[in-house]
Amino acid sequence: MKIISNNPLNNTVNTIHHMTPELLKEVYSPERFRQQGHELIDLLANHLDASLHQKNDQVIQWNLPDNEKNFWIEFQEKGDKKDFFPEILKHTTHVHHPKYIGHQVCAPAPQAALAGLVSSLLNNGMAVYEMGMAPSAIERIITDLLAKKIGFSEEARGIMTSGGTLANLTALLAARKAKVAEDVWNEGSSKKLGVMVSAEAHYCIDRAARIMGLGTAGIIKVPVNSDFSIDTSLLEKYYKDAQNQGIEVFALVGSAPSTASGIYDDLTALSSFCSEKDIWFHVDGAHGGAAIFSEKYKHTVKGIDKADSVVIDGHKMMLMSTITTALIFREGQYSHTTFSQHADYLLQDSEEEDWYNLAKRTFECTKTMMSLQWFLLLKFYGEALFDQNVTTLYDLGQAFGALIVKDPKLQLATTPMSNIVCFRFVEAGVSNEILDKINQKIRAELLEEGTFYIVQTKIRGVHFLRTTIMNPFTTPAALGELLTLIKHKGVALITA
Repeated sequence: MKIISNNPLNNTVNTIHHMTPELLKEVYSPERFRQQGHELIDLLANHLDASLHQKNDQVIQWNLPDNEKNFWIEFQEKGDKKDFFPEILKHTTHVHHPKYIGHQVCAPAPQAALAGLVSSLLNNGMAVYEMGMAPSAIERIITDLLAKKIGFSEEARGIMTSGGTLANLTALLAARKAKVAEDVWNEGSSKKLGVMVSAEAHYCIDRAARIMGLGTAGIIKVPVNSDFSIDTSLLEKYYKDAQNQGIEVFALVGSAPSTASGIYDDLTALSSFCSEKDIWFHVDGAHGGAAIFSEKYKHTVKGIDKADSVVIDGHKMMLMSTITTALIFREGQYSHTTFSQHADYLLQDSEEEDWYNLAKRTFECTKTMMSLQWFLLLKFYGEALFDQNVTTLYDLGQAFGALIVKDPKLQLATTPMSNIVCFRFVEAGVSNEILDKINQKIRAELLEEGTFYIVQTKIRGVHFLRTTIMNPFTTPAALGELLTLIKHKGVALITA
């Protein structure tokens, strides 16, 4: 018997079902993706080869912001769509070039980029377990491994976030919940709270404290020693000064290392102070926490096992693409209790640990499948890869520092402890004010020429050139070439 429906809704559904959206079919064509993917991989492989082997002299083809914007406006209107990816390569900084010695992002392993491609295509948001089964399970495996390498017990737990800034904020939120008697998350704060940090700590700590409502007074910046590590002899004084101002200090942050100078704080001394005062000890190891994998340099993070929380970036010293960061808690309960709120469509109460529903545990709801990069590199190459990378880069930092300290026309900010090296061109009898301008001009000329890429910083009001050796294919010879170029430019500017 044939049943005929007179329901108009059925007719509408059938009409919609039989529509043929040609543009969408083109966009989602597997064959088109296959073709474009092969072409793009070939292009990127050639770019990788040209960068690593310096077949292209340029690290960056500098362009003024307005000119760059106008280029892309014109390209959007008139450019050939086939030229999009080649033009992107021309207009971006080549981090795989051995003369890229600039910001703290690594030359990522190609396999890590492939993991990123998989994450982008599959697009599992990972808020709840069923929207990211594999990456959620892998995230647990990786954070457990990191906890073990840090020296934490099996009670430790971790999460991954989009960057060190967000991870540090999350850690400080956990610290406040753990150490402050008031329920600030639900009831707000009626008292003044504070966090102690090094004067050389990364600016994201200052930013996190302000987001939390601590204000300027609640960011207690402890001066540093001559080597730019936090002066632990002043901790008691600054703690008592805060108390006298009615500020309850609930956490202290150690730098591993400081972003500006590359110097590690004395984590053992800091942990002892925190234990004595019963305050939270957080280690910002976004850059150098990866030293836990280096047999040669793991002494730099001595005392990290006493921290309450630790941040480590995968996209800095661990060969991963931006942006992926691990936040590890010594006591795993704090990885679950920081964010307490209801979203009935998404989150349900559970008596079990519920480690796999990540929206309960992170600031983010949707996030990328960032754990894939960590797992893939470990599966293919093991921990030895991270050991070799950290050790190679830190060795280059020591070698670079040794070259600089021997030259009377160059001045180190401090003896390097990592792959971050700050120095400047100097000339006897020339004032610091003039030398600051000369070093700024040197950096500007290097940027415009594009054969090297370095950055700059101010330390105690003095302008320094700042290098971070992020590429294991950078050589001492290339570093020597950079110094020769800087000296030549400095002398020319003085005599001009």
